[in-house]
Amino acid sequence: MTLDPSIIATLQGVSTATLTTILLKKGLRNVWLRGSVPIRTGQPRLVGRAFTLRFVPAREDLATPASWGSPISTRAAIEAMPEGCIAVADAMGVTDAGIFGDILCNRMVQRGVAALITDGVVRDAAGVLSTGLPVWCRGVAAPPSVAGLTFVGWQEPIACGGVAVFPDDVIVVDDDGAVLIPQALLEEVVAESPEQERMEAWIMTEVDRGMALPGLYPMNDETKARYKAWKDAQ
Repeated sequence: MTLDPSIIATLQGVSTATLTTILLKKGLRNVWLRGSVPIRTGQPRLVGRAFTLRFVPAREDLATPASWGSPISTRAAIEAMPEGCIAVADAMGVTDAGIFGDILCNRMVQRGVAALITDGVVRDAAGVLSTGLPVWCRGVAAPPSVAGLTFVGWQEPIACGGVAVFPDDVIVVDDDGAVLIPQALLEEVVAESPEQERMEAWIMTEVDRGMALPGLYPMNDETKARYKAWKDAQ
């Protein structure tokens, strides 16, 4: 299920910090994927549906180089990824086995995958960077995935960075990391996000003017009235 371009455009204008605030107001505290940091600076803010991948601990009879040719493999999963998706890989926080390297990342680029997010690490760092695929991860490691992980499937619920991620949930990722928007709350979040950004931008201008924080952030009734007057004048 592809995302409407208008939804993508709206969420590309909203920081992940703002999204966590909106989701917190709705009772969701655990939406930020821990350990997933940009592999390089300057990666764009991206929005896409989650395409999930799941690893479990390595088991010697399953986690072998021969498994890369299995029907249940990372290679097969990549061929199932739709254009525009964000691949989200549950690597259990393992940091001594790289789940993807340059060849796999290059194929993801060819398929139009928007980004890779994992609570694990990648390998072939220079090659991965050269593919141009935006990646958020915990770092890099030389050993392959089978040195510490067994790949077991895709498009099923996973736990990535301590967050429950279901296929087709929406991911927004920027320099502050990746935030999950549950599919069921997408319309509400999209509707509220621009106003939250506008309100916080106005508060920042008030801080620039030397206004004290009490009564400003959060707003008291007087500040709300001033903000409304400012909006009405726009």
